[in-house]
Amino acid sequence: MTELSPSQRRALRAAAHHLNPVVSISQKGLTPSVLAEIDRCLKAHELIKLRLYGIERDVRATLFGEICMALKCAEVQHIGNLLVLWRENPKDAATEKSAPATRRKAEAMTKKQAAARSEARSGKP
Repeated sequence: MTELSPSQRRALRAAAHHLNPVVSISQKGLTPSVLAEIDRCLKAHELIKLRLYGIERDVRATLFGEICMALKCAEVQHIGNLLVLWRENPKDAATEKSAPATRRKAEAMTKKQAAARSEARSGKP
């Protein structure tokens, strides 16, 4: 489990304020498929919210700890039925997503068009 300093926790709470819950935990509790989904969301977003349905108050804190221990993430906030988790993603070149080919082509065309326009305006051939 990752430990956060108070200033890091405050910044993450502020960043998570506008987020909607991406995973819901209810009836069957913390199953392997739910853990896998939380892991996928952490890989994609780093900072996520979870919503708990029908889970008793005293069980929520232990559930929060279990999730953080299993996924090696940090507890950011626990308010009522909402949990906020954070895990830093490694910044490897293999894990970073590149822009789709169509987007790269569109960006290249835009740069070419901008260069052509600036040349036309300046009067240079």
